[in-house]
Amino acid sequence: MKRTNFITVYLCHLTIEKILKAYYVKANSKLAPKTHNLFYLLDNTNLILDDSKIKFLGILLKYQLEGRYPEYEISTPTKEDVQNYLKETKELLKWLTQKL
Repeated sequence: MKRTNFITVYLCHLTIEKILKAYYVKANSKLAPKTHNLFYLLDNTNLILDDSKIKFLGILLKYQLEGRYPEYEISTPTKEDVQNYLKETKELLKWLTQKL
């Protein structure tokens, strides 16, 4: 279950990363950089997120490291955390999609 929790949150990160890269392309008329940093991508768009969404990006950014660098030590998200992150990812994706 531990690995499944990490993979789920990692995929949440990828989901938000891809839509932020779409915004980057739209805002800059060029390909998005090869980065996984959600804050960098956000800073290079015209999007304005509220504090709760910014905080959520930080959570996702933290967990994406474990997906790419297994030696990076991070606490395992609980099942409840994962369910909340999935819910937040769906809500943020819906919000971002409507703005695109």
